[in-house]
Formats: sequence, C-alpha cells, structure tokens
Amino acid sequence: MKMDLSTQYLGLTLPSPVVASASPLTGDLANLRALEARGAGAVVLPSVFEEQVLRDQEILEALLDHGAESTGEALSFFPPQISESFDTARQLALVEEASEALDIPVIASLNGVTLSGWIDYAQEFEAAGAAAIELNIFLIPSDPTVSSAEIEARYTEIVRAVASAVSIPVAVKIGPYFSSPGAMAAQLVEAGAKGLVLFNRFYQPDIAPATLSIEASLKLSDPYEGRLPLLWTGVLAGRTQASLAATTGVETAEDVVKFLLAGADVVMTTSALLRHGVDHMGTLVEGLSAWLGARGVNSPDMIRGRLSHGQIDNPEAYERANYIRVLQGYRPG
Repeated sequence: MKMDLSTQYLGLTLPSPVVASASPLTGDLANLRALEARGAGAVVLPSVFEEQVLRDQEILEALLDHGAESTGEALSFFPPQISESFDTARQLALVEEASEALDIPVIASLNGVTLSGWIDYAQEFEAAGAAAIELNIFLIPSDPTVSSAEIEARYTEIVRAVASAVSIPVAVKIGPYFSSPGAMAAQLVEAGAKGLVLFNRFYQPDIAPATLSIEASLKLSDPYEGRLPLLWTGVLAGRTQASLAATTGVETAEDVVKFLLAGADVVMTTSALLRHGVDHMGTLVEGLSAWLGARGVNSPDMIRGRLSHGQIDNPEAYERANYIRVLQGYRPG
C-alpha cells in the first residue's frame, strides 16, 4: 500500500503533517536540509523579535545622526555597538537561503506585542521567499488595569495589519488563556488569520528562595502538556475556517497521531527535536507512516478529526460532564 502523507496547511501543500517549529535548530541551513530529508512537511524559522526590530531602528537612527556636525572627510565615524546590530538582516538572509535550498514551505516567524516594525518585516520576509508568516504574539497581561477586551483588540489589530500587508498566508500562534478561545479564534480568522497555532508556551519565571531572585529558565515540554492543545484542537476542528496547527508536548509518533485524530492539519514539534536532534524528525514521520499502514490507512486525511468534538458520539468527553466523572472516579492510592 502506497502511503501518501501529503497535507494541506494555510493553503499550502506539505509532503507530511509534521512540522519543525521555531527553535535554534531551524536557524541553521544544514539542519533545515536534514529536517526536509527526514520528512518534515515544513519548517518555521527562528523568530525575529520586536525588540530586535526596535533595536535596529535605533541603530539606524544613530548611524544617520552620528557625525552630523563633522566635516565631509570624517568618514570613519561609527556609532558604538555596530557589530551587534542588524540581527534581522541575517534572519532575512536565512529566509532567502532556505527558500531557495528547500522544496518544502519555509515559514518566517515574528514575535512581539505591538505593530512596531512588523508590517515592514512581514513584507521583507515575503520578498525574501517565505511561503507564509507565523505571528507569535507573546503578550503577558501583567497590567491589571488593561481589560480582556483591550488585549483581544490588540491581537486582532496586529493580525489585521500584517495580513493586509502581505499576500502570503498568515498564521497566528496564541496562548490558551482567553476567556473564550473559540470566540477569539473566530475574531482572528475574521481579521485575516489563515491558521491558528495552538498553543504558545508563555514564559513562566521561577523564584530562587536562596538568592531571593527571579530565575529565568526554559524547560522543554513533555507529552502531558499536550493535553491542553489537544482539548482545543478537538473543540475547534470543523468549527473554524482556519487551518489548525497543534504544538507543545509532541514527543512521539503516537502524539502526532493523537493530534491528527483531534483534527489538527499539522503537528509541530520543538522540544523533541531539541532533546533528540534533527534525526528525530525521521522517527516521528516514519512512526506515523507505520501507525497508519498497520491500520490499512494510506493518508492522514482518513483519520483527521475522527475524534474531534463534532465527530464523536459523546462530545461531553470534551466538556464539564467528563471533568466531573474524572474527579469523582479518582481513588487515592
């Protein structure tokens, strides 16, 4: 039986539904080639951060202003820290190189919370050959005076502005903490999002009692963390016009299968690749193919969404009734 893992995501045709999401690994062209060779359906490049964009703008202004009072012969004046600037230029070069070198879609990523610089860079990514753009809106509403409506309006404003500025599809990576994720999804789609990536893992600091300090650390995700995106993938599947990408907790081929059954169009992985290396992409894709083949299934389309909220006989499994049964049925020890 011939296996066809091809998948539609954001209107793009991918050779498989397993995607390497943004990480340090995807910032290297050799790694990108290796991921493609091992079956990745697409790659998301490391994010350009809003802070980098603002820093570039500050340095450019310093370049323009520096030495303005000097004579025309003073051509060797340069502002300090020039060697640390223009990270975004290197990112644009990576987009161009990867788009030329790979046959799979190359997705550029922008990470921030305001409109500053995003439209210009989105257009430059498109010009450099990106097949799509992923907006990673990393916003922690730490100001208690800012309402949920204001936060939601900022999300939709960003998506609308970027989506209207480019002709390539735009996906938005969001967190799970909206009061109504389904309604928020509808607003983002109305604003122009062609895809939703569920979910962003927000930075969560720790406290070190011994030093009385806040510690910044990154803990790679584990499969248990996949329960939350699995829930909302299953709830939203078939209820939104946007493509659905599931991410977080994707460690094994079985995790990929779970998300496809819930209704994901693609399944993204970061932590597993960082933990095991780029060869793990082959393990995931081959494992998915083996799982499908063992059941006489020759395409992910044949299982996609079979266990989503709208397709199962007991949709309460996604709802409060099941929550009550789980709690009441638990027995200590």
